[in-house]
Amino acid sequence: MTNPAASATVWRAFAPKEWKINCLSAENMIYCKKEPGRPGTQREGKAMAKQAVTRKDVAQRAGVSETIVSYVLNNNRYVDKNKRERVLQAIKELNYHPNRIARALKGKKTNHIVFIADNISTEHFSQLIDVMDYHAYNKGYLISLISNRNNDDFVDQIISRQCDGVIISSISIPEEYIHQFVSAGLAVVVLQNRDYRDLSGVAVIQTGLYGGARDGVRFLAGQGRRNIVYVDRFSARGHFSSRSDYRLHGYYDEMESLSLTPAVITGCTGPQELARAVADYCAGHPVDAILGRSDKVACIAMQAVMDQGRRVPEDIAVVGFDNSSLSQYMRPAMTSIEIQRDQIGKAAVEMLEQMLNGGGVPEPRSFQTRLIRREST
Repeated sequence: MTNPAASATVWRAFAPKEWKINCLSAENMIYCKKEPGRPGTQREGKAMAKQAVTRKDVAQRAGVSETIVSYVLNNNRYVDKNKRERVLQAIKELNYHPNRIARALKGKKTNHIVFIADNISTEHFSQLIDVMDYHAYNKGYLISLISNRNNDDFVDQIISRQCDGVIISSISIPEEYIHQFVSAGLAVVVLQNRDYRDLSGVAVIQTGLYGGARDGVRFLAGQGRRNIVYVDRFSARGHFSSRSDYRLHGYYDEMESLSLTPAVITGCTGPQELARAVADYCAGHPVDAILGRSDKVACIAMQAVMDQGRRVPEDIAVVGFDNSSLSQYMRPAMTSIEIQRDQIGKAAVEMLEQMLNGGGVPEPRSFQTRLIRREST
């Protein structure tokens, strides 16, 4: 994939006018920090010394969970340096002596897998987890589903669930978190939807998003469309995708290969704001096609232009992403790019099982998307 530094119009909601950027390169991450629990006093330590000190007492003194204390004692999982030091200090102050029999029970497989996604409420992830749950259950594993948090305790919270491995499909999870999972001894499978610098020790599945976005642009251009706008996701914090996002990257690369000018509507905080941004942009620009990052945003964009009296597809063609039920039951029914969820979900479980059974990191696997044409084009 190329990464040309070509200018593109990026239209942000409530911006006074369009503005130019050379490259969408920086992730717009939000990190929320929590204050650690307040250590106890010396007097409390002396009082505890008169009775049997438990792991719970150590956890309370160190301001961490009992699971983190267990990880420090057994030295078998990654623990943040600051937390480890607090636990060791609490053990020393409380003169704690762990139960050796209880510790001997550790180290067994849990047959528990954690799936991490950005937005677990979408139909795409609902169907994907359904496929993975089916195959995992038949192999003796149970799956937990969690939305990516991007805060200081996130990695520790996942590890504290005592899982054997994680499957990740998140555009916003920091690469550092993935490395920490690997360092903690977890088997890790990444459904790659953006560029990473280093995924050593990780099983990788290419889900076809980059090629799918290029196919969408190529299909629209083949219909004679020249002013194709990309409608990005919306989020409560107004996040926008970077060029490392495979869907956006594919859109840019194909537009530039066809000598077309990219235009991106991004930074919206909700569906109403997105609809206004689309309407405002299309009112002042000769837009003849829309490529949505998902069926949901494409649906919102399509309704916004139809509310202006534009005809779909005669005036503006619309293509979504995910081939959800929404795309099929919209009127007009919406053309969408289908991701091979069944095959991807099955492959993710198989690759994770191989790693858990000592088979090493599997070779990367790749899947292609498929464009499903309907009435909107």
